[in-house]
Amino acid sequence: MDTLKAHVRNGRLVLDVPTELPEGTTLELVAADVGDDLSAEERLELHESLSQSWEEAQAGKLIPAAAVLARLRTGK
Repeated sequence: MDTLKAHVRNGRLVLDVPTELPEGTTLELVAADVGDDLSAEERLELHESLSQSWEEAQAGKLIPAAAVLARLRTGK
């Protein structure tokens, strides 16, 4: 079965598109948590990078966001 998407309107779930399910069909709904697709190694690398960034920020080694954006725009 394809995934059905819905939203809440006035406390009720409303499907975003019509369905051809037979009248009276019972569905079990579970809130989707997409999460991420990082491997254990990638997650460790991410956490190490975040820790290093935090330490640099605490030490005052920051680059203003405007400067980062300017570098990205110019490709330098």
